[in-house]
Amino acid sequence: MKKLISGWSLIKLFTLLVYIWMFTPIIAVILLAFNPQQFGSFPMEGFSFKWFVKLSHNSTILDAFKNSMVLGSFTAVLSTAFGVPAAIAFIRYDFRGKEFLNTLLIAPIMVPEVVLGVALLLFIRWLQQPKSFALLLIGHVVLTLPYVLLIVQARLVGIKKEYEEAALSLGANPFQTFREITFPLLAPAILAGMLFAFTISFDDVTATLFWATAQNQTVPVKIFGMLRNSISPEINALGAVMIVLTVSTPLLAGYLSRRFARGNNKT
Repeated sequence: MKKLISGWSLIKLFTLLVYIWMFTPIIAVILLAFNPQQFGSFPMEGFSFKWFVKLSHNSTILDAFKNSMVLGSFTAVLSTAFGVPAAIAFIRYDFRGKEFLNTLLIAPIMVPEVVLGVALLLFIRWLQQPKSFALLLIGHVVLTLPYVLLIVQARLVGIKKEYEEAALSLGANPFQTFREITFPLLAPAILAGMLFAFTISFDDVTATLFWATAQNQTVPVKIFGMLRNSISPEINALGAVMIVLTVSTPLLAGYLSRRFARGNNKT
């Protein structure tokens, strides 16, 4: 018994050390964003928002932030628009090649982003098309579609088909059944998938490096470029903003999903 307790204690201690190792650099970046000095050091000599103010006046970073927001929003909308009908087709209907198509759409999760980025870039070059915002959008939809598809499928499996069959038997057509029965029950998963797609698109850097142009640089690509050229305190401020956005968006997705799920259960 003592050995068992000792073993679990070691596992807990090791897990705690792993979390400390992972999150200490993130916490350090957030703290250094409020450092008034040019060079970061601990302990900090004061507290200031001047790097955030300076960041807000940097036109190139603001343009990159705007590109990331627009790209993430379009990616979330398109991934959801493609993912929801695909999930309904895969779960509710049987047709030839269903398993192959499902695996094909989910496959980008299993492919390294570097490989996916190079493959799409070579394919576009083979078509003799230049890099553009459309290429960037297509690539991000390919990256995020599997997440939307899996989230909606997981929710759809838990919705009994008898609900839809009852609506059809009472005279509703397929569109009315989807609007009045299926969609309200799927809404938490659709919202969660959309927000996750936005987060993945907004935070991606590996594949975006191959697809972005000088006019369509996103915030992660801009940070990568700034780190290669020089280290500026503005990077810490920008990193802090990115961390807050990429952490709060999935948390918001989970909160809204649970809230909508409770609302549907009450009704």
